[in-house]
Amino acid sequence: MTKADTADNGKAHRLGRDGWLGLLPLLISAGILLAGNGLLVTLVAVRANLEGFSPQIVGLLGTAYFAGFIGACLVTPRLILRAGHIRVFAALSALGAVAALVLVLAIDPLVWLASRALTGFAFAGLATVVESWLNSRAGAGERGRVLAIYRIVDLSCVTGGQFLLPAIGAETFAIFAVIAILFCLALLPISLSRQTSPAPPTSPRLDVARIWTLSPVACIGCITIGLTNGAFRTVGPLYAQETALDLEQLALFMSLGIAGGAVSQYPFGWLSDRLDRRWVLILATLGAAAAGLWLTLSGDISAEVVLAGGFLFGAFAIPLYSLSIAHGNDHAGDADRVELSATLILMYAIGATVGPLAAAQVMGWFGAPAFFAYTSVLHGLFVVFLLYRMTRRAAVPRTRRGRFVALLRTSPGFYQLARKARGKDR
Repeated sequence: MTKADTADNGKAHRLGRDGWLGLLPLLISAGILLAGNGLLVTLVAVRANLEGFSPQIVGLLGTAYFAGFIGACLVTPRLILRAGHIRVFAALSALGAVAALVLVLAIDPLVWLASRALTGFAFAGLATVVESWLNSRAGAGERGRVLAIYRIVDLSCVTGGQFLLPAIGAETFAIFAVIAILFCLALLPISLSRQTSPAPPTSPRLDVARIWTLSPVACIGCITIGLTNGAFRTVGPLYAQETALDLEQLALFMSLGIAGGAVSQYPFGWLSDRLDRRWVLILATLGAAAAGLWLTLSGDISAEVVLAGGFLFGAFAIPLYSLSIAHGNDHAGDADRVELSATLILMYAIGATVGPLAAAQVMGWFGAPAFFAYTSVLHGLFVVFLLYRMTRRAAVPRTRRGRFVALLRTSPGFYQLARKARGKDR
């Protein structure tokens, strides 16, 4: 049991009115941040295409974003230790706003690559601050509710933020100014809160070789998901543009992918708690491959067909991350779990660093429909690996498996909050 958990057990198990009011600024800041960053990820691909950047450059922009993401996962805990949560949040919010404005002030691929790396660093660092703060403030009896509310904030704000793109347009300075405003607004609730900063998070050890030995399926799963889902978020808008969707339909396409994942997370999780998780991973991965083939072969039929395919792709592909983490945790002890989470986030980020560039290169060679052929091939290879691993290791007995929790690919702080919500530390 950690010191934080001991403190939790010494308190009442309910946050009470004052406790919930204390969390409200963090949740508001998180919502504004998620909306702004989700919008920026989509806008970058759309505007880069309008500016005549090649698909390969669009892919490199996604690669740069996740390279910055990796750096923040490794560095942010040390920054918080040095300067505290509020000052780090303020600095990274300012960095995110500057990076967004630079994109419209200098239409140059090299400048955009540097800006996207800075944005990835800023967003991952900001998420680490918010999630470690939530983890510290949430009472032992309320972590499940805090987790659920944070998931709702994530889904609603990222989905809603997409529709600012057609409302404002991608061709003018205004949309970049709005994103910079959102990054700055995210600073206000958290910096004006009366809550004191919690203790800084620890930086988990990263022993990739040991985590690989612990669960090869979780490792390959996270890398594959980075290669596919990371590319979907950063290069998917380019596919949508090339299939002649207008801006409103493009925003809907990206939102439906997110919504599909939200709808299916818990049914897949419920099923995986009762069966060998690898069979559920196979089912979801085959569904993602089939949805990818749908989008590859029918993208020129109608907008409605593309939108339906986007929903189905999200419904099958997005839960794969949480399912992979849950499978890894089935083989981990309590002392391994935060290290496991940090290592698998790193593996996802490595895959997502390579994925956008690889997907964009495939699109450059074979055209926009080949984007989802790329994801389907990778999902198919993951199924082959799953079947192979099932011949090498028996299923974990149901009595030894933890309960499924839907996770965000942001920081180990979110995993700690989820784990404590399940009562693993109590």
